Amino acid sequence: MASQSQSAKSGSNGGALSLQAIWYMFLLALQFGVQPILTRKFTPTTVCRTTVIIAQEATKFCLGLFMLITSGNFKSALSDWTFYGWITVACVPAALYTVQNLAALVAYQNLDAITFNVLNQTKTLSAALCCYIIMGKKQSRVQVVALFILLFSALVIEEIVTLETFSSPFSRADAESVKGRSDEISPRHFTHGVFPVLLASFISGLAGAITQKSLQSDVVGGKSGGKNAFLFSMELCVASLILLGGSLIVNEDGKRVAEKGFFDQWSVYTGIPILTNAAGGIVVGLVTKYAGSVRKGFALIFGMLLSGVLQAAIDDRGEGKAAVSLVEVIGGALAAISLYLHATYPYVSSSKPDISQADVNGAVTIAKKTSRKSRKED
Repeated sequence: MASQSQSAKSGSNGGALSLQAIWYMFLLALQFGVQPILTRKFTPTTVCRTTVIIAQEATKFCLGLFMLITSGNFKSALSDWTFYGWITVACVPAALYTVQNLAALVAYQNLDAITFNVLNQTKTLSAALCCYIIMGKKQSRVQVVALFILLFSALVIEEIVTLETFSSPFSRADAESVKGRSDEISPRHFTHGVFPVLLASFISGLAGAITQKSLQSDVVGGKSGGKNAFLFSMELCVASLILLGGSLIVNEDGKRVAEKGFFDQWSVYTGIPILTNAAGGIVVGLVTKYAGSVRKGFALIFGMLLSGVLQAAIDDRGEGKAAVSLVEVIGGALAAISLYLHATYPYVSSSKPDISQADVNGAVTIAKKTSRKSRKED
């Protein structure tokens, strides 16, 4: 238990990643990469989204319970559980994630896809900022540069920033076109588009920092190492299910469920993306605990790259076209460089290390023995 706690601290503090953290990041990247493909293939567009989310949270709860029991930590994890602790630790992030989803939905309905994706990629930077505000975790200068490289790699992978951006000069016609688009931007663009997506990005970082603090705190209920990741995932699921169940009372999805049933428009394969998404939710908790919410952003970027590669392998690109494009190679290389820099150059405090009382008492004891010995010699 102590070794796991130490590995969680080393990875989350910006130092070298443990093999455990790397494994969980790989699993998260894999899930994040295949999830869009599975969702598009097996989830009908006419399905009630609230029922899908409820099923995901319920499945995630069952997976978390299974993993907690099989890990052998069921009794120890529940020994100090309290209702008040659940309210303060799990309900706040769950409520934040709900607000985040609503804000992102509003922004998505009022912004074009490119603008939304550009602004949404700031979530990694907001995670670093919120970890500093809530946990006091600082980033070194090299790590800050690495985070911006990661942001740039995401824009390259999604082809928001293209190679033509650097090869073609910014002409006068382009400038007039940009000016024309800026003249057409209305105040609603900012109030119902830009602000909601930035709010969603910040809330994502805030909820991640709160989660990381709960999972990695030095003392939780008198125990070291923080809250059990599986138990925390289960707590989030219960809070989310309560919020989702309450929303069915007031929204149109509730009326639809009452009239047509919970599984209306579901197919026999709809459970596949639900299961993978639920498993990804469990892995997110493990990545946050052992690598940190900032490093989670790296795993998601690699997941984006993997998603592009898998989609390219599925789609017929035609003869003479590579399975992996040059853009994907460049984006992946930038993401790898940023992860290497972030893991290799952590923040090092310049302040003097604290001297514990035990060290002081030991030094005093040694000084007394030395003094007695010198008196005898005299």
